[in-house]
Amino acid sequence: MDNASARNMWGDYLDNHLEDAFAEAPKTVHFCDNEKDANECAKLVKKGIKRTTSHSLLGLQHRKESLPKVGDFTVVTNWEGKAQCIVRTTGVKFKPFFSIDEEYAKLEGEGDKSLEYWKKTHWEYYGRELEPFNRVPRESMIIVCEEFEKVFDRK
Repeated sequence: MDNASARNMWGDYLDNHLEDAFAEAPKTVHFCDNEKDANECAKLVKKGIKRTTSHSLLGLQHRKESLPKVGDFTVVTNWEGKAQCIVRTTGVKFKPFFSIDEEYAKLEGEGDKSLEYWKKTHWEYYGRELEPFNRVPRESMIIVCEEFEKVFDRK
């Protein structure tokens, strides 16, 4: 783990959770592709409002990133890379973009939590994400729906 803030938070977590001492070191991520949204999403995760994130399968493939799996730990940071909390993946589902529903949009916890908001902001994000690979979002593209629970933060 290159991020000192994330490494320190992981160490603090392990001090109280020795059962996870042999777990794979967590990824360190900030959500979104801009400072305002990344910081807002980190706050929503800390408050327990945001409990999912939605990866495009194409984006993961093009960046050669591994798929999330149940049990993975992730240190969520703000835009500047300061650790905010640790989450653990509790579920992973593959769904076409068109099949995302209100219930899922609400779990994502962003904006007004509506399906309309989710579809608009994610469509725009996926467009920016895929552009460098000369790809565009499609209604049929596969979304990797990662559910998680917050397991640690500093009050």
